[in-house]
Amino acid sequence: MVKYVFSAAVAGMLMVSGCQSSSGPSAEARVVQQNIGSVNPYLWRASLDTFENMPVATADPIGGLINYDWKSFETAPNERIKATVYILDTRLRADGVKVSVFRQEKNESGEWVDVSIDPETALQLENKILDRARLLKNSQLG
Repeated sequence: MVKYVFSAAVAGMLMVSGCQSSSGPSAEARVVQQNIGSVNPYLWRASLDTFENMPVATADPIGGLINYDWKSFETAPNERIKATVYILDTRLRADGVKVSVFRQEKNESGEWVDVSIDPETALQLENKILDRARLLKNSQLG
């Protein structure tokens, strides 16, 4: 049951991230996008787009690191997830992005406890970022 609830939360995140917001990126996201130094700008923007419904805890556009804070979803209020995205290259390559996903559940006493996560989840999110990055690059070329 828990696996299905978490899967539903991640699926919701993937579906929401595929939609482009009509209001465009926030002022903070535009500033960060303009200051990208040593990472691939398409991977950076795609990472922000893919996790747009997750709160950003810290972002380092020079080092290529985005830490997302804990987020619970309405479909699973006793569960929360967070993610870290590492952008590892200046080129748009399949091995240029790495995602780490963390999950916690609330136990009977109300404390958050770490629980395992399917390794396939991080791979699916990496692929989602890569797909979005390719789309962004192609839209600028075409």
